[in-house]
Amino acid sequence: MEKRNLRKEKTGVVLSNKMDKTITVAVARRVKHPIYGKFINRTSKFFAHDAENTCNEGDRVRIMESRPLSKNKTWRLVEVIERVK
Repeated sequence: MEKRNLRKEKTGVVLSNKMDKTITVAVARRVKHPIYGKFINRTSKFFAHDAENTCNEGDRVRIMESRPLSKNKTWRLVEVIERVK
């Protein structure tokens, strides 16, 4: 029997919660420039499933990869790490 790979997890900040049961999460990472060697901040946006509509804009959250839930929603909310003040 083949062993299944572990699902990816990312942490990021909620940009939008205007959709029903969906949040937009910005995940930032630092990448080294190929020529100059300087570290640059890069962000990626992910749509994540928030079943209870618990998140607010600015919350720090952990999301996990899942099966496709809609056209561009393939992540789901695991936990809210830090609530916005």
